[in-house]
Amino acid sequence: MKRRLRCIAIAISAIIFLLAGCSNNTNSQKTEEKKPQTKTITDAAGKKVEVPLNINRIGDAWQAHNEVLAMLGAGDKVVATILTEKARPWLYKVNPQMNKAVTVFSTDTVNTEELVKVKPDIVFTPLNDKSANKISDLGISTVQLNFTDFKGLKECFKLTGDILGDEGKKRAEEYISYLDNKLNMITDVTSKIPKEQRPKVLHVTSLSPLTVDGSNTIINAWIETAGGVNAAGEVKGNNKQISMEQMLKWNPDVVILSSNTLMKINNGKKIMDTLLKDPNWQQVSAVKAGKVYFNPDGAFYWDRYSAEEALQIQWSAKTLYPDKFRNIDIVKETRHFYKTFLNYDLSEEEANKIINDDPPIK
Repeated sequence: MKRRLRCIAIAISAIIFLLAGCSNNTNSQKTEEKKPQTKTITDAAGKKVEVPLNINRIGDAWQAHNEVLAMLGAGDKVVATILTEKARPWLYKVNPQMNKAVTVFSTDTVNTEELVKVKPDIVFTPLNDKSANKISDLGISTVQLNFTDFKGLKECFKLTGDILGDEGKKRAEEYISYLDNKLNMITDVTSKIPKEQRPKVLHVTSLSPLTVDGSNTIINAWIETAGGVNAAGEVKGNNKQISMEQMLKWNPDVVILSSNTLMKINNGKKIMDTLLKDPNWQQVSAVKAGKVYFNPDGAFYWDRYSAEEALQIQWSAKTLYPDKFRNIDIVKETRHFYKTFLNYDLSEEEANKIINDDPPIK
């Protein structure tokens, strides 16, 4: 009898143990099911956006931001872009995965049918992009980004890194540390230069019509960081059309020709000859002194809302004050930057091509 009772007790204990195990498994499954698959961020438009925790496929409608993704370790995840190899040959050279991305965005529209086909987990757009709401209405997480100064540039990297995850965060911190180091190194020198001794710098985006970049822009920010005064500072914003009379009145000491599309749309660098032979421009101090330069152009334009602003400030400081910045070897620095942040071994020849605003050799 006792033996029988012992057997029953053992059987009951076994059943209880199994039920407890099932219960624990059920609770574990419930906990796993409740685990969040998204998180909420606030984008540059001030909107709360639910973004996936696991991002494998990205659409990017902001030209400059495609390089940011490559720098933060997500260059191989871009499946939809606004770029083409013709427009950004250096980016496609250093991040060949871009060749797999389809061009579905333009400055004012999006091919929603093609976008849906590539199934992005998230899409980045510039602030106030006309297509942002249309993309969001497709049920795709849509994040608007923007910056007009170095503080905003760093915030753009931080937010993108946070969205991409731990590796993205780490890389964003490394880039921001590098940028801060270069900003401090340059402003330690230029902040001591009296304003009246600083050269007036005019950043030209087109000769016909004559357009320039004024204040409240990243261009104004790097001019001032490098120790210059924006000759067009009284004008606010990018690509502002001015008269030749106004330019002559400003009489800039240095003219920097933008490497952007507006400048290259017709005949590229031949535009420099046009400027130098123009009787009006020949009256300008910058032309008389031989201080007219083409801006470098790499994976993205150095001068226009680019991660390569970190190189732009060094190039422009050296250009304005070669004697004060003899320690800057811009070729060496460019090669270091590409190796460190884009994981690309840039040759000395390639670095010089970027600095001289030349495309890569095919």
